[in-house]
Amino acid sequence: MIEKGKISSAQMAFMMNLTVIATGLLLVPSATAAKAGRDLWLSPIWASSMGFLTVFIAYYLHKHYPKETIIEYSVHIVGRIPGKVIGFVYLFFFLHTTGIILRQYGEFIAGNFLLKTPGVVIFASMTLVCAFAVRGGLEVIARTAQLFAPIVILLYLMIVLFLTPELEPTKMLPVLEEGVMPSILGAFSLSTWFGEFILVAFMFPYLTDPKKGLKWGNLSVLSVLLLMIITNVTALFLFGEITADLLYPIMTAGKYIEVGEFFAHLESVIMSIWVFGAFIKISVFYYVVSLSTAQWLNLSEYKSIVLPIGFLIVLFTLWNPNLIDLKHYIGTSSVFYTFFIQVVLSILLLLIVHLRKRMRQKGGVQG
Repeated sequence: MIEKGKISSAQMAFMMNLTVIATGLLLVPSATAAKAGRDLWLSPIWASSMGFLTVFIAYYLHKHYPKETIIEYSVHIVGRIPGKVIGFVYLFFFLHTTGIILRQYGEFIAGNFLLKTPGVVIFASMTLVCAFAVRGGLEVIARTAQLFAPIVILLYLMIVLFLTPELEPTKMLPVLEEGVMPSILGAFSLSTWFGEFILVAFMFPYLTDPKKGLKWGNLSVLSVLLLMIITNVTALFLFGEITADLLYPIMTAGKYIEVGEFFAHLESVIMSIWVFGAFIKISVFYYVVSLSTAQWLNLSEYKSIVLPIGFLIVLFTLWNPNLIDLKHYIGTSSVFYTFFIQVVLSILLLLIVHLRKRMRQKGGVQG
């Protein structure tokens, strides 16, 4: 095994929680409201089924190939050449997605705080910092996530608590005015985030307690679901129907906070949440790209290719469109693109495994 480090199932859950919510907390309300309107608080419930399904598929594939990632066992399931093709599809997808995530991070920082700093400086500096974590291995990233996750969640819940006096629950009425379909359409955009739980397929082989992997994976999905509901409800109660027009609803919400005369405008707290979360998210995707590349090329280790891959990630980031276009992409073609790779391909692999198992059982009975 290329990766020598080991992590617990709980650490995996912390890592996946931050990986999914890092960009979700700022972008999800706007992306969901564009389709679901006042019913955006329901969309995470429907979309979470994607997360539970993805964890289930990854876990049962892991049970058949306990010491391998999806890049490695794809070759065993469908043969060398088709398996390498599938592996390359996953590899390109994760590389492309890492560039999108880094672009989202850079656009937020440059647009709200470092207004005169060139984007490439922001992209490259974060990539370099993440490269040190990736070279440290999965264990380093997991321990960092375990440290950051409580801080990020507590800071975020503190912001929601301070916003409570400004919230107007009547803005959610009437509920389901146009039926359940708008909330389901809003869930399609959210499925992109929940589909990211396919990353657990690269963590299961390195768990110290693999039997608890499914439980902690599902708990991580549940925690993300609760945070997304809180996020959407807060944005809805504060902004109502104009939520869809705001690029960063929670960032805008921070300007409404005023406790006494000294505790106000908590944009810096929201930025710290974004930076902590983005660091873990980019590191996890960066790690998966590096590990996948090494496994796809049959290398003996992956640390020597971390920096070259970082250069590629920055290039992909520069090639990606700005955040306004990315928001449109996330709500449209991204849904089909990510669904096919994150869910459909893994389902096909699991079906082939079960068909082969049944054929071997029938052959054994006949024999």
